[in-house]
Amino acid sequence: MNVSRLRPRLPSPLVPVEDERFGRHGVRLLLKRDDLIHPDLPGNKWRKLALNLEAAAGRPVLTFGGAYSHHLSATAAAGRLLGFPTIGVVRGDELAGRPLNPSLARCAADGMRLVFVDRATYRAKDEPEVLARLLREAPPEAYVVPEGGSNALAVRGCVELGRELMGAADVVAVACGTGGTLAGLAAGLGPGQRALGVPVLKGGFLGAAVTALQAAALGGRAGDWSLDERFHGGGYARVSPALDAFAQDFEERHGLAVERLYVAKMLHGLLTLTEEGAFPPGTRLAAVITGSGDGSNVRTVTAEGDRRGARSGGQSAASSR
Repeated sequence: MNVSRLRPRLPSPLVPVEDERFGRHGVRLLLKRDDLIHPDLPGNKWRKLALNLEAAAGRPVLTFGGAYSHHLSATAAAGRLLGFPTIGVVRGDELAGRPLNPSLARCAADGMRLVFVDRATYRAKDEPEVLARLLREAPPEAYVVPEGGSNALAVRGCVELGRELMGAADVVAVACGTGGTLAGLAAGLGPGQRALGVPVLKGGFLGAAVTALQAAALGGRAGDWSLDERFHGGGYARVSPALDAFAQDFEERHGLAVERLYVAKMLHGLLTLTEEGAFPPGTRLAAVITGSGDGSNVRTVTAEGDRRGARSGGQSAASSR
C-alpha cells in the first residue's frame, strides 16, 4: 500500500515562537508542528502508522484504544482514505449500550467496526490466547497494530522526526502515551541533542517500555533520552481547570489550538522546567505538537475528582495515544 498518495506535509514546519515566560530565562521555544502533517492523521499518528499500513498491504487492520483514543480515530480515517477495513477493540464493555461519544462516532462514520470488551480482557489483550479470541472479531488475514500504534515499525517511522530536527534544537520534548514516538525521536537526533518525554499516564512504566521498543526496533538503547513523570496531572484524560486555563492562555498568546490530553501537559511541563532552571540560557527547546486541538476529547477534572465535559459531552477518556 502506497501511503504517500495521502500527500503528508513532510518535513513538518519548525516554528519559533516569542514567549517571554521562556525568553526571560534565555530559552528559545520552537514548535515542531507535526499536527500539520495530515488533517486526518496528524502528528505522531502519521509517523507511527505509515510503515504499519504499508506492512498491512491493504489487509483489514485490527487495533486497540479507549473511548477517546486518537489512535483509533487516525486508524479509522486511514481505512476510509485508503480503502481497507478497520476494527477497533475499545476498552469498556459498559460503553456498548450507550450513545457513541464524538471520538467513537467519528470512528464509526469512517467505517471502523467497534468491538467493546471488558477491562480485564483489555488489560490482557497482549496475551496470545486473549488476542486469538479478539481476532475472531476480524477477518482471518487481519493485521494487528498495538494500542497507541507503538511497535518496532512505529519506532522506525518516528526516527525521521529526530532526523528532521537534527541540529535545529538542543532539547526536543514530546508528550508520551505508549512511548513509541520518544523511542524513535531519540534515535534520530544527532550528537549533543537530547529528547525529553513527558508521560501523560501515571504508573512509572514508560521507561521500560521505551527501552523495550528501542531494543525491538533498533537492537538496543539509542540516543540521549529521559522522562519527567511529574506532569500527568493525575493520569490519562485528567485535565484540571488550571491546566485548561494554561492551555487557553497559550492559545491566546500564540494562535495555536492546544490539544489538552497530551500537548497541554507537555507545554505546561516545559514551562515549569524552564522556571526551575532545568535548561541553561541559550537552550533551543523544541516542543513536538503531536495532535490537533479540536476539542472533541477534552475533559476537565475538578480538584474533587468529578468529571465534566469542558468542550463536548460524552464519556470520559480511557486510553493512551
